[in-house]
Amino acid sequence: MIESPKAVLPTELRDPLARAIAQVNTVVLGKRREIRLAFVCLLAGGHLLIEDLPGVGKTTLAHALAATLDLSFQRIQFTSDLLPSDIIGVSVYERERGEFKFHPGPLFAQLVLADEINRATPKTQSALLEAMQERQVTLADTTFPLDDPFWVLATQNPVEQEGVYTLPEAQLDRFSMMLRVGYPSQGEEVEMLQVRMNQTTIERRVSPSDVHVLREFIYSTVHVDHKILEYIVRLGRATRQPAEVGRDDLREMLQLGISPRSYQHLLALSRVTAFLHGRTWVQPGDVKEIFCDATRHRIARTVRAQAEAVDADTILQELLTAVPIP
Repeated sequence: MIESPKAVLPTELRDPLARAIAQVNTVVLGKRREIRLAFVCLLAGGHLLIEDLPGVGKTTLAHALAATLDLSFQRIQFTSDLLPSDIIGVSVYERERGEFKFHPGPLFAQLVLADEINRATPKTQSALLEAMQERQVTLADTTFPLDDPFWVLATQNPVEQEGVYTLPEAQLDRFSMMLRVGYPSQGEEVEMLQVRMNQTTIERRVSPSDVHVLREFIYSTVHVDHKILEYIVRLGRATRQPAEVGRDDLREMLQLGISPRSYQHLLALSRVTAFLHGRTWVQPGDVKEIFCDATRHRIARTVRAQAEAVDADTILQELLTAVPIP
């Protein structure tokens, strides 16, 4: 177990975390960057959205993270007939006791895998909003706190568009990151078959209480200069007013930029990135490293951008180049 933040050195905090990341890499092969970013998202206190095709390891990643971090785990398969009560829980009247008793749903876990989240109706999707933002659930006039840490890892298929409901902007903004896993290389696919044959055992490397300690340490120790704050704001404003950074041509590609609330996510993710690089201060490179992953789901492209097949990452990379580094 990790001691209190004031009693340990940064290296003593990083070592168990490094072992945890290394172990997940032995289960989900060929996705070192994506696994590292998943840990960044967790330590920043944010939720993760993974958008990719079936069978590329999204569910396996969630199971590996839960086992490595010793988090209580629940998987919710989102379907069109799923109701809010199916994930939150229900109050049932018990005649013997003469009162209602709350039976918690699968949302009451430390890591919740919301599989194919875009297949549920907007009403059911909105049931996650309070849980993701406030870390609590309200039923009638009673509020139930969720576990700490509470982490939603949601997946969606970008190809199938039948029977799906697009996630509303308000819910997308609750996700700190959106990742795309992608297919592994040929050699990694062969190695995957070998790993499955050997039945890799996953052991706990970091406990839930350690996650809390790491979060507190990073927040209180990693310094953020005022110029970094200005840089984050300039990047955010550039997605809304690209002409301010000399890219008026991108205005016809962007319908909606990122919100001021997303700055908080970007700042928290930058802090964790700096920590994983072994520093106690944030550099502009930390912001640039996670900028696209933290914002690609927060911008909306125009019809022209979609027609010309200009994806979000291309636009964001252009803005990164245009905004001067402090």
